[in-house]
Amino acid sequence: MKKVTVLLATVGLAGLIGCGKTDNYTPAVTATGEEIFSLNCTKCHKPNTDGSVLMLSAAMANKDAIIKKVQGGSMGMTAFPNITGEPADRLAEYVLANSKTK
Repeated sequence: MKKVTVLLATVGLAGLIGCGKTDNYTPAVTATGEEIFSLNCTKCHKPNTDGSVLMLSAAMANKDAIIKKVQGGSMGMTAFPNITGEPADRLAEYVLANSKTK
C-alpha cells in the first residue's frame, strides 16, 4: 500500500511539474485567440464535452484575470510571459466567449 501511495504521489507531482513552467512562445501579432489557445493551452486544457474550452471561477471570468494568469502561470500552469498586447486581449476574449462560469 505504501509503494502505491508513493507511486501516485510521484506521478501527481510529475504532472504538476510538467505543466508548471515558463514557455517562451511568442504569438504572431495577427494571431487569433483561438489559434493561440489551440497551439498552447490545449496541451493541458482539453475542451469540455459541451464544447466550452474552460470552466472559469467568477474571479477568473474577466480579461485582466485571464491575462494575468496566462502571463504569470501558477504552480500547475505554464506561464506564457510573451503573450502580451493585442494577442493577449484576443486570447482572453476567446476564452471568455467560449467558457462557462461556475
